[in-house]
Amino acid sequence: MVKLNRIYTKTGDDGSTGLADGGRRAKDDARVAAYGTVDEANSVIGMARLHADGDTDAMLARIQNDLFDVGADLATPGDDFGPETKSLRATPAQVARLEAEIDALNEALKPLTSFILPGGTPLAATLHLARTVVRRAERLAVTAARAEPVNPAAIHYLNRLSDHLFVAARAANPGGDVLWVPGASR
Repeated sequence: MVKLNRIYTKTGDDGSTGLADGGRRAKDDARVAAYGTVDEANSVIGMARLHADGDTDAMLARIQNDLFDVGADLATPGDDFGPETKSLRATPAQVARLEAEIDALNEALKPLTSFILPGGTPLAATLHLARTVVRRAERLAVTAARAEPVNPAAIHYLNRLSDHLFVAARAANPGGDVLWVPGASR
């Protein structure tokens, strides 16, 4: 369990931050940027939940909890990604749950006939914003993985989550998608 008595420690005043294993990295390190962006995505999902209720709110709450797992995973260097690890790591089961939710949400939607514009209801617009932040987190995690081991399940989770948020945003627009009209303002 996490226990925080003091919020400020002054240890980051030199431009570094602590990792889960006690090591320190520059605040602009790719690993730090990845888990920082996961935190940002989690905050945007928190904003989306202001417009959600029922099953959608519960689904987003589970995702927020998962994102703390993914952030903890990215904050923990190493290559102990197997089921026997003592480190908190994202798992294939979390990715599979997202896939099942995507399939369930997608069943009620019409097939896409055009690219869609981020918008519509407040929930849909906020989910689209969350999706773009998750995509950035995924890109940063891939960058970090070029330099050192990163749990593939964490990257898979972020990839699948952006798909999930796209489909959830479509479902949050009961009047239909906001369609892109190529060249409409020429």
